[in-house]
Amino acid sequence: MDTPRVPAREAAEQELSRPEYHENDPHLLQRAIDRFWEWVGDAFSAASTAAPGGLVGLIVIVLVTLALLTALWWRLGSPRRAPGPVSPLFDDAPRSAAEHRAAAEVHAAATQWTPAVQEQMRAIVRSLEERDLLEPRPGRTADEAAADGSLSLPGHSPELHAAARDFDDVTYGGRTATRDVYLRLRKLDEALERTSPRLTGAASGAGE
Repeated sequence: MDTPRVPAREAAEQELSRPEYHENDPHLLQRAIDRFWEWVGDAFSAASTAAPGGLVGLIVIVLVTLALLTALWWRLGSPRRAPGPVSPLFDDAPRSAAEHRAAAEVHAAATQWTPAVQEQMRAIVRSLEERDLLEPRPGRTADEAAADGSLSLPGHSPELHAAARDFDDVTYGGRTATRDVYLRLRKLDEALERTSPRLTGAASGAGE
C-alpha cells in the first residue's frame, strides 16, 4: 500500500531537519556572502551584455573611467574644505627671516611640504619687514602682506599674491603642499632679496 503523499513529505522534511544532516552547511554569514557575490556576478554579466563589445568593452569602459578619475585627482588634488576664519600669518614668538628659512629647509629635507611652505612664506614676509619694506604689524594675514608688499615691489605683485594663496590653501583650505610649491616660494624669496624697492615720489624727488 502506497504511503499518502502529504504524510510522506512531512516525514521526509522531519527526517532531514535533524542536526546531523546540517553539520557541514555554511553558516548564515557565509550564505549572505555567497548571495552577495552571486548578485555581483549577475550584475556584471548584465552590464557586459549591455556594453558595446561585451565583456571586453565593459572592461575598457571601467579602465577609462578609472583613468579619468585618477587624472582629475592628480590635477585638482585632494578636495578643499570650506575655508574657515583667516588667522594671522605669524602664530608664535617672533623669529627672524633666517630662522624661518632654516625651519623651512628642515621640513623640506624631511619632505614635510606643508610646514615647509608655511615657514617659507613667513620667511618672505619677515624679510620684507627686516628691510623696512613692510611695517611690522601683529595680526597681519598672508593676503595683507602680499598686498602691502606689492606697493614697494610691484614687479613681484603676481608672485606675492600667488604665494599668499598657496599659504592659505595649505593652512586653511585643506590642500596638501608639494615640493613644487615650496620651491616656487623659495625662488620668490631669493628674487625679492635681489630686487630693489620702488622709491616713493618724495624719496625719488629728494635724490634728484
